[in-house]
Amino acid sequence: MKQFDIPTFYRSPIISRVKSLRKERDPRKKDFTPTVLDFGPVKFYIARHFGFCYGVENAIEISYRALDDNPGKRIFLLSEMIHNPAVNHDLQARGIRFIMDTKGKQLTPWEDITSDDIVIIPAFGTTIEIMERLADMGIETKSYDTTCPFVVKVWKRADQLGGKDFTIIVHGKHRHEETRATFSHSQQNAPTVIVRDLADTEKLAQVIKGELSRADFYRIFDGKYSEGFDPDRDLTRVGVVNQTTMLASETQGIADYVKQTIIEKYGEEAYKDHFADTRDTLCYATNDNQRATFGLLEMDADLAIIVGGYNSSNTSHIVELCEEKYPSYFISSADKIVDRNLIHHFNYHEQVELSTADFLPHKNPVNIILTSGASCPDAVVDEVMQKLLGYFPTARTVENVLESLESAS
Repeated sequence: MKQFDIPTFYRSPIISRVKSLRKERDPRKKDFTPTVLDFGPVKFYIARHFGFCYGVENAIEISYRALDDNPGKRIFLLSEMIHNPAVNHDLQARGIRFIMDTKGKQLTPWEDITSDDIVIIPAFGTTIEIMERLADMGIETKSYDTTCPFVVKVWKRADQLGGKDFTIIVHGKHRHEETRATFSHSQQNAPTVIVRDLADTEKLAQVIKGELSRADFYRIFDGKYSEGFDPDRDLTRVGVVNQTTMLASETQGIADYVKQTIIEKYGEEAYKDHFADTRDTLCYATNDNQRATFGLLEMDADLAIIVGGYNSSNTSHIVELCEEKYPSYFISSADKIVDRNLIHHFNYHEQVELSTADFLPHKNPVNIILTSGASCPDAVVDEVMQKLLGYFPTARTVENVLESLESAS
């Protein structure tokens, strides 16, 4: 896989060595058990796969290249390049301005942008409408389009299915930048509807089977279907694609549920004329991160700490999985750990930051799950680990632990 040129301060002295070792010993990623870093009074279980993925590193490389290539020019990002505050703050500190926030609210008026300015397309991609607007303004975007190749793959698959008269069901959060972009591209050639989860899918299945009416469809999926969508006509041939940061297992569950619904309506022999297999659109990195999280769930740990941006979809799904077994703390940086007895963490269900006292148990050893989302720099995870280690004065040194790990057979 391509090696990207990203700033060295995003790398880390601890996590990078752990990842390098795991890659050397397991290049095909057949082993999803975590790496154990045993410091004595505290033990960390490090996920087999986490942190920057291909799409994120590609976006970071292109964004910093835009800065290097265009001294003196104004540079804009359509919105957050990725959902990580450390990365976005650094880009802003270097002079990059945002045109919109993650929900599409305008931060820089279009009238303030000229054809002499540089506009970077974020990793999530953007809508066809915005691309056309930029083209009409005389802004060339091809050189600095950081859209993840796996997002583009979803768009191409949706386009292929639309060419075969299939309707596209998008599994995603309808306000998320990537889903807005995918919806925009998909509806160019295919009727399109967005489902958030299995509950939405069950409602859609009832429409397919005639158990809910057209009026019910328009009410339940208000704002989530393409213009002119006719549920009687457009739900007879369907395929499922996803926002790449959603739980891969949930996307597959949704696709399986739709497939079973189609079989019930049209029969086992005829269902292939009405349902398209789209498993090939699932993002490898999201899949790997989630499989690695399942590996963490096999551990006998006291708590889990998940690091990432609070608006990061893929990170929230890792938190969701960890919460099933451990007290789990979703934090954006080491600064959220106030001291040994207090941590500020994000409740993504309620969208609020909470404070928890005595989050570290008074036992020996304390066993901690540590992982992050795909948009979180390894250096931030390092900082979290180092801060936690500071509460265990008798812990072995990092170098001693890493040398033991590297010398183990």
